[in-house]
Amino acid sequence: MKMVKGGNPMRIKIILGCDHRGKDTFDLISKYLRSSENYTLVCANDELMAGSVDYPDIAGIVAREVSAQRADYGILICGTGVGMCVVANKYRGVRAAPCHNEVAAELSRAHNDANILCLSGDMLGERSTLAIVDKWLNTVFVGGRHQIRLDKIKNIESRNARQQKIESQLKLDLIPKNNRLVAMF
Repeated sequence: MKMVKGGNPMRIKIILGCDHRGKDTFDLISKYLRSSENYTLVCANDELMAGSVDYPDIAGIVAREVSAQRADYGILICGTGVGMCVVANKYRGVRAAPCHNEVAAELSRAHNDANILCLSGDMLGERSTLAIVDKWLNTVFVGGRHQIRLDKIKNIESRNARQQKIESQLKLDLIPKNNRLVAMF
C-alpha cells in the first residue's frame, strides 16, 4: 500500500487495458489484482471487447489516465507488449516499459520509475505473468542518479511540448530541400 500524509494507507489505483490478443492475460491479472486489498482496479476497455480491438485506442485511454495522475499505474497487454508501449510513451509523464521477465520488471521500476507495465499476451505463461506483475508492483524507485536521468527526460518532454506549441501557432511546415529543412509559412 502507498502511504499518504498522516500515515494513512491508501489503495493503489491501477488502470488495466488490453487488445483482443491480451484478453486472457487481462482476465488473469484482473482476477489476481481484485483478490488483493491493496489495489483499486479500473478496466479501460470493458465496453470495447466485443471483437477486435486496436491497441492504440486502449493504450491511449490508459496513458491519459496515468499522465493526468487519475491512476497511479497502468498495465497494458497486447500480443507482444511493444505496440502498447510505443503508444503509451507518447503521453507526457508516462514511462511505459515492456517487460518479459522479472528482472526487466524490477529494473523498470527501480531505475526508470516506470508507471505503465506493458506485457505480452502471447509469449508469457500464467505463472510468469503474475510473477512479473508482482515484482513490478512491489519494487520501489531508488532515486539518486536515476532521478537525475528522469529529470532530463522531463526536460526533453517540456522542450518538445514548447516546440510543438510554437510550430502549431505558426502553422509551420518543415520540408526537406537540398539536405536542409526549410520552413514553409
